Amino acid sequence: MTDYFPTSYEDSRERFIQNLSLLQTKWPDARLESHPLKDHPDLSIDWFWAEPARKENIIILSTALHGVEGFVGGAMQHLFIQEFLPRLNPENTGLLLVHAINPWGMKHHRRFNPNNVDLNRNFVYDGNYDISLNHLYPELRDLLVPQRRVNSILGETLRFGLQVILLMARHGVKAGRDGILMGQYIDPEGFYFGGQEAQEETLVMMAFLKKALRDYETILHLDMHSGYGPRYQMSLTNPENDPLSSRELAEKYNYPLVVKANPDEFYTTLGDMNAYVYQLGSEKYPEKQVLSTSFEFGTFGESLLAGIRSLRAEIFEMQLSNHGAKNKTIAEYIRKEYQEQSFPAEERWREKALADARQAFDGILRAYQLLK
Repeated sequence: MTDYFPTSYEDSRERFIQNLSLLQTKWPDARLESHPLKDHPDLSIDWFWAEPARKENIIILSTALHGVEGFVGGAMQHLFIQEFLPRLNPENTGLLLVHAINPWGMKHHRRFNPNNVDLNRNFVYDGNYDISLNHLYPELRDLLVPQRRVNSILGETLRFGLQVILLMARHGVKAGRDGILMGQYIDPEGFYFGGQEAQEETLVMMAFLKKALRDYETILHLDMHSGYGPRYQMSLTNPENDPLSSRELAEKYNYPLVVKANPDEFYTTLGDMNAYVYQLGSEKYPEKQVLSTSFEFGTFGESLLAGIRSLRAEIFEMQLSNHGAKNKTIAEYIRKEYQEQSFPAEERWREKALADARQAFDGILRAYQLLK
């Protein structure tokens, strides 16, 4: 089963495209469409539209919003196509399967797009990319964006650890974590930069979401992520503006771990795609039934030390990309650690991730009575 996990952007894309014939056995008019990136025309966002005879339900499954996370996302999308697509009713249920929202990031094993924008901080509903939203970021910049070559893993780790301890002592764990992870709109070369305008990839995805909300009565949007949360238990992560509580969502979907993106249960995110879907739905289509959630496959674990390790891996990767490393050994260590942070090699982890996705797909689709 772990061969579901692709080894490259190209392999993942080729396998995705080959599934068109499978869709057409149930939705004869299913079509493949693509959006080549303006400045990187060899890379594209690809998607299938499979529209039903009666436009009642639409399932949207998207991957690689954070590019490097597309390797896990690609596996889950393939699992969905192989095991759940045959159980759907093409008369009243359609599909929008989006492969690699951030193809550049997936190709280059990076989280961000070519403009250093974290696309899951870029879905700002009113277009106001407010530089004041993360008041802690200026204080955190030296920690998050070191302006030097990586000369020593041990030396950098000790310096990093001391800075984190001082940060937590001043602001507390929750506030410090939010300040680091929520995103920022002030520093284009910085950490978790949300942009200062909607990105090309974001606009493509916004158009899909608007069409789905306009045309269908029930909209289920499932977005694939990896990195944060327990190592062997995928989290369904819902935005703060989901009207149901985490407990109510867990009961509804018969899934053991559902969290809200807030400081108490996960962390706060600015410009989040799932939150954008709920705001669009509540303001434009309040009568419609909407779910927009992330499948978050934890990698290093949920302890404070695991969170620090995960953050350190991301900072090292950016530092290596911007300033290089003293030698190849250091560079290889950083790349391997970053790969593990988003795409673990362990067989047990991959098998459990597939099992969790299968359970979540089943629970969600049953809750909306979409499985035959």
